[in-house]
Parts: sequence; C-alpha cells; structure tokens
Amino acid sequence: MSELAPRGGQQVVPRPTVWNRVMSPPWNVDAEAIISNQQITEVVDTEGLPIQPAFDGARHAAVLVALAPGSQGVEVLLTRRSQQLRQHKGEISFPGGRMDPGETATQTALREAHEEVGLDPSLVTIVGELSHVNTVVSMSYIIPKVGLLDAPVPLAPQTMEADKVMWVPLAELTATGTYHGELWGSSPTDRLLHFFELADETVWGATGRMLVDLLVRLYSPSV
Repeated sequence: MSELAPRGGQQVVPRPTVWNRVMSPPWNVDAEAIISNQQITEVVDTEGLPIQPAFDGARHAAVLVALAPGSQGVEVLLTRRSQQLRQHKGEISFPGGRMDPGETATQTALREAHEEVGLDPSLVTIVGELSHVNTVVSMSYIIPKVGLLDAPVPLAPQTMEADKVMWVPLAELTATGTYHGELWGSSPTDRLLHFFELADETVWGATGRMLVDLLVRLYSPSV
C-alpha cells in the first residue's frame, strides 16, 4: 500500500535553527458566512495606498489577487512557480511581476496575469488593493490588486514562470488545521510568518502574508 502524500506537499521551507509554531489564526471565521462581492469591495483599499517602500532601491511589482464565486464559495487564483526559476522556485504565488516604466499597478497585475496564465483582462474588475508588501530576499515592493470575476475560469501556465494554476476556495484556507504561524528567530527580533498547508501544496512567504491580510479583512473587519 502506498503512503499518502504529507499535507502541504513536498515543498522545502528554509526554516532557521530557532523557530516556534503558533496555531491560532489571526481571524475569526464564521463557518456559515457567505462572502459577497460587496463585502470584498468594502474591505479593500479602494483609493490606493501611498507608495512607501521600506528600503532604498526596492523594485516595484504588482500581483493580481483574483477572486470568483465557486461551488464552495469564493475562490482565489494561485500559481506554483516553476522549479526552473532562480528565486522562490516551487513556491505558491499570485500571478504578477515587475512594473514596467510608465505602468500602473493595475496595468502590471492584469498584464502579468494574462501573460502567465492566460487570464483575459476584460473578465476582471479591479475593486481595490491590499496592504503593500516589502520582501527582503527579492528586494521587492509589491502592490496586491484585488480583482473580481463572475466565475473561476479555466486557466493554464503560459510561460516557464509557472507550472501549475489553481483556484483555491477561501473555505479551504480557513478550514481547521490548514493555517499555522511560525515565529522565526529569537525574541525580540523574531518575526511571524504565515503558512497554509493545503492537501498538496504549502502557501507561505509574501503570498501567505497577503492571504492573511485578505482573510482578516473579510472575517475580522474590526481588527
């Protein structure tokens, strides 16, 4: 009998020597809650936040947080980065990339989603954005643009950047046992990272931070 694949898949996480697990999610989930497009629009930043990188020389980027109503409620579009890439290989991410000169964050997010997974920009209604994210490893300043679709459309990798495309229900991300946090390092300089262990993939890093931002806004709007 073959063994079942471990929850979270085969991704190797480069944990430090000192780290501690945190189990409680930072949102309050109502199992009966039905998330509507209106609710999503109400909790995102519709006016756009100030561009304030945390360090000099940050490379500006944008990603598309695409949401659509599916059979299990609202679903979010995620991709798995190719093993052929130099950085963040095999990690789960939102479609996105570097902003070209003269582009807005919205233009970048839609262009990259079309180039990476074939998503038609005309199917997406941008309703706002989440908190901007600074990443140290890639020296990036990321603007997550939130877009709504009428339904989760079939998509597939279009370039070598991604080798998998998936629509993941928010209900799967908030299910008991999927989320945990990890404090990396020792106090007072430790930092909290977020992990979502799906049936065959692990979501963490900048993507995990953005998903937590979205879920806290939706399920704990007063926080």
